[in-house]
Amino acid sequence: MKKYMVAIALALVSTPGMAKIVGQMTPAEPLAEARIGQLPASERQPWLSYLERSRALMAADKAALAAERNGIPVPQGPGDGRGGGDGMPFDRAAGWYASVEARHVADNIVSFQTPAGGWGKNQNRAGPLRARGQGYVPVENLPAYAAGDIQVEDAGWRYVGTIDNGATITEMRFLARVQAQFPGTEGEEYRAAFLKGARYLLAAQFPNGGWPQVFPLQGGYHDALTYNDGAVSQVAMLMLDIARRKDDFAFVPAVIASEAEGAAARARDIILATQVLVDGKRTIWGQQHDALTLAPVGARNFEPAALSTDESVDLLQFLIKQPRRTPEIEAAIRDGVDWLRTHALHDVEWTKRPDGPQGRRLIAKPGADPIWARFYDLRTAKPVYGDRDRSIHDDVNELSVERRNGYSWFSASPAKLIRAYDGRVRPVGG
Repeated sequence: MKKYMVAIALALVSTPGMAKIVGQMTPAEPLAEARIGQLPASERQPWLSYLERSRALMAADKAALAAERNGIPVPQGPGDGRGGGDGMPFDRAAGWYASVEARHVADNIVSFQTPAGGWGKNQNRAGPLRARGQGYVPVENLPAYAAGDIQVEDAGWRYVGTIDNGATITEMRFLARVQAQFPGTEGEEYRAAFLKGARYLLAAQFPNGGWPQVFPLQGGYHDALTYNDGAVSQVAMLMLDIARRKDDFAFVPAVIASEAEGAAARARDIILATQVLVDGKRTIWGQQHDALTLAPVGARNFEPAALSTDESVDLLQFLIKQPRRTPEIEAAIRDGVDWLRTHALHDVEWTKRPDGPQGRRLIAKPGADPIWARFYDLRTAKPVYGDRDRSIHDDVNELSVERRNGYSWFSASPAKLIRAYDGRVRPVGG
């Protein structure tokens, strides 16, 4: 496998002791011919073919919707759901997935599948089926202060096919669960939609093994290799389940299973390759990485290029679940866990949102359980925080109240991972 390991040189940074703004967020670049042209000649064609495939699928999606709308009033778009997985439960008894209620959810999923094979995000799948001419995804009414965060080449075409917030992955898993209750002709429609979704995910995979947040490509940071919210790892785990052809996935044809196995392996390899090196040592991962350079990149205006703890916990858990743990995988897990261990924040507390205007704050609290900042600077490994104006701060209390209250700046998720890892590989008292 060609090595793409990202190396970040550790540099001494002279910063005034009381400085609050330590940088400015640089928007991520979209995937485009000009950037592909900077690659070695031998590497360009797979990326150019990928870009051409993306554009052809988007054109087909738009043409299909336009054809439906020809001569009819445009229906109102579907409403927003509460979040990823809305209306698609996985904790019911097996018999429930043969019920009228479950079949309605599955029918909703089939009706909203895009011609390319994906699904939009944040939609209640227990809602009405898609009407002729209706958009494939909910119409997002973004508040004015957030509109600048969503980078897109076509403002009227957002998240039409995405793995953000578990979209597409969750719909496919639900279809697989329902079709298992209908092995005859009644389940064929669900199996066909699932396999179309599988081919969509295979088509969306980058030549280097990652996945973008949105496909067909939307532009901006959505074109980056996306670890945010478990996007790549969730797709890779679905690919592994498809490859095994067991239980809900026993119906998958051998050729699709074989392709899925290869896709999962390529995803594992790119995860290993993008573990950030600082001064020659493995650390953790970014929230998203540039598709071509593999360097960590920013996303929304308040999400700078940085080492990201929540996403790294997810990636380490993915590596731990690998059926065959090579020495390279073991080293990546060990070094990632050790980095998290040494970068915990102690004796501080992130307050709950108060009723007053002050907003949430980071305060001293001796003896508090450790927490971790979401983002750490790539050079200094110190916590950093972003605001709507793209300013990067070293003090979360200096952010606007809206951003302090409206984002998950801290987490305790690494603690559970560290405890599980220590219990597995370290002797008591070791």
